[in-house]
Amino acid sequence: MAVYKRNYTAYTGALTPVGTRVLVLARYAFEEAWSSKITVGLFIFCLLPCIVSLLVIYLADNPVARALVGARGPQVLAIDARFFLKIEQTQSWLALVMASWVAPRLITFDLADHALPILLSHPISRVGYVFGKFIALFGSLSLITWIPCLLLFAYQGYSSSQPWAMSNLQIAIGMLAGSVIWIAFLSVLGLALSSWVKWRVVATGVIFAAVFVPAGVGAIVSAVLRTRWGLLLNVPIMMSNLWQRLLGAPASMNDRFSVPTPAIAVMLSLAGIICLGMLNKRIRAREVVRG
Repeated sequence: MAVYKRNYTAYTGALTPVGTRVLVLARYAFEEAWSSKITVGLFIFCLLPCIVSLLVIYLADNPVARALVGARGPQVLAIDARFFLKIEQTQSWLALVMASWVAPRLITFDLADHALPILLSHPISRVGYVFGKFIALFGSLSLITWIPCLLLFAYQGYSSSQPWAMSNLQIAIGMLAGSVIWIAFLSVLGLALSSWVKWRVVATGVIFAAVFVPAGVGAIVSAVLRTRWGLLLNVPIMMSNLWQRLLGAPASMNDRFSVPTPAIAVMLSLAGIICLGMLNKRIRAREVVRG
């Protein structure tokens, strides 16, 4: 049948509820993020420290295993807040690597292919578009941060010969809170920077630079002005302070590298607001081309 002979009518089927339409976008974004073999390889690599930590917990709680490896005494492998702080820090910085790879895949392809006007012409708002991408990235980073960390905590509570879990509940709460804050920050930062760079490889480098370049500037400011407030530009030091306090672990850094918790909260909130402003400026239903 010729095209002009067809009678086209409006779609009369079932519609996706307004409140769950963003989940459709999140599902496709999640599939896009994990369609690459590099993403799967990074995921496996990021879980290797957790596997090593699992073996350490097993050795620490099993006297026969300790005897086989030559470890003497129950305190040789201490499983405490400091131990879980190292796990938290390791997984969080591996999450930065994962975010630098995944975040550009979620937005830069839409920008490079001029797909935003098509996507936003559907019954979904700009907020829904960004939130759907955020859910996909946040969920991907959760798989290598708070989920394995809490599984390790649960295994330690199960394998310990003493009632350990309830007396160390702050560690679990601290790991959950610290991981959620960090991956939420990485998700917003990654999406915001990726929305302004159409080349995926460049966007990956920009995300790394946004974390470590201000850290160098903050170190210079602190050294020249002889003040610790320059450390508020140093994301690694800020987050290390925050994680240590949330888990209740002993301070591992000198007092001159200590930053007040309210100041950390203000800086992270300010960075989040800037990133949201960048997304609001960039994510548009139409693109103006000047020629």
